Amino acid sequence: MDFELAPPTGIGPLQIGMSREAADVALDSLRDLSSVSESDRPGQHIFRPSGLMISIHCTRGLLESVELSRPCDATDCVTFRNVDVFALPAREVVTRMREHTAVHADPDEPGCFIAPDLLLSFWRPFATDDDPEDEQGYYFTTVLLARPGYYDTPAEAEERLRRNR
Repeated sequence: MDFELAPPTGIGPLQIGMSREAADVALDSLRDLSSVSESDRPGQHIFRPSGLMISIHCTRGLLESVELSRPCDATDCVTFRNVDVFALPAREVVTRMREHTAVHADPDEPGCFIAPDLLLSFWRPFATDDDPEDEQGYYFTTVLLARPGYYDTPAEAEERLRRNR
């Protein structure tokens, strides 16, 4: 199955800002009923047969973010504007993402890159790893799509609240 990241809207039926109940139903709709994982946790995450994990995070009853983890095989594909975020080397993903938006290394989290204007973040367990044999550092392990304001500092959050009053 193909999953297109569509920030800030969401991913497929998972729409940022939808109710928790609707998010639970949408998450459940992404399960492969012919191969349900014993690791699935309704309302939290599912694992597809490819190994792709889809996890939802809700705050105050609304879907705040969706996180996807790298599948073990190519039957599930996660893309943003034709950039396959899990099949390409992490460095190439960052380079190609920078053709669309600013992408910054997170100074507090080695291996994490944030595209704040798109509300996307990419993570791998090692800050740099050029060895394709070591998939954990060579490729991104997770991508997170979040609601507007998710990456705000306290001062930015206060300013956002002030503007929205």
